[in-house]
Amino acid sequence: MTSPYAQDGFRAGFDWGPAGAGAVAGDIVAVVDVLSFTTAVTVAVDLGIEVYPYRWRDQTAVAYAKQYDAALAVGRSEAGPGQVSLSPVTIRQARGIKRLVLPSPNGSTIVQQLSDSGATVLAVSLRNQQAAADWVNRRLAEDPESKVVAIAAGERWQDGSLRPAVEDLWGAGGFLSALNLQGMSPEARAAAAAYDEVAGELPRLLHECAGGRELTQYGFPQDVVIAAEVDASRSVPVLRDGRLTAST
Repeated sequence: MTSPYAQDGFRAGFDWGPAGAGAVAGDIVAVVDVLSFTTAVTVAVDLGIEVYPYRWRDQTAVAYAKQYDAALAVGRSEAGPGQVSLSPVTIRQARGIKRLVLPSPNGSTIVQQLSDSGATVLAVSLRNQQAAADWVNRRLAEDPESKVVAIAAGERWQDGSLRPAVEDLWGAGGFLSALNLQGMSPEARAAAAAYDEVAGELPRLLHECAGGRELTQYGFPQDVVIAAEVDASRSVPVLRDGRLTAST
């Protein structure tokens, strides 16, 4: 019996977090973590940097970075001059980096989780939602039976439970809306409608939502500014052999 959570029979689906990514199968999966993993990935790929997603920033991450001769991102609050973190600002300022291991508990974890799923995995943010949709539209046209799923990464409350983050709903919804696709699941239609409702008020609302206010209070308002660069990037980062690189 097909799971009722699989959104089976639709060409586009939507869900939240690692559990949602496991429940809703798709031939193409767009992972969305606007503040800040997938925004950071688009900034890196714009600069020609390959990004290796990783679940945790610990000693295993150190060894993983050495394995690929890659820089390892430090904690956002720990970054000193010249160091790179999950902050898109530090990536944009980086020099001489070709490969970057970028841990995060949300978007990066989901991308790594999906690495063995057989799906084509994309990193999508507000910065590249139209470019990603254009890329996916071409692939859906080539295979009318294929399905695309958008996964909003969300954040975590202190008890570890999922905190649905509206910025990720908007990022996923903007991507789904740009697909202009018939046959979206009710969940995907709701996400697209959520984006369409606020599209004319971005980037202001990104600064005013809980995630934007949180980063601003922590001293990273420029990260929100970069995340709000709607459709500024034409990069479509695709996961290949454990790393996110520009699509071809």
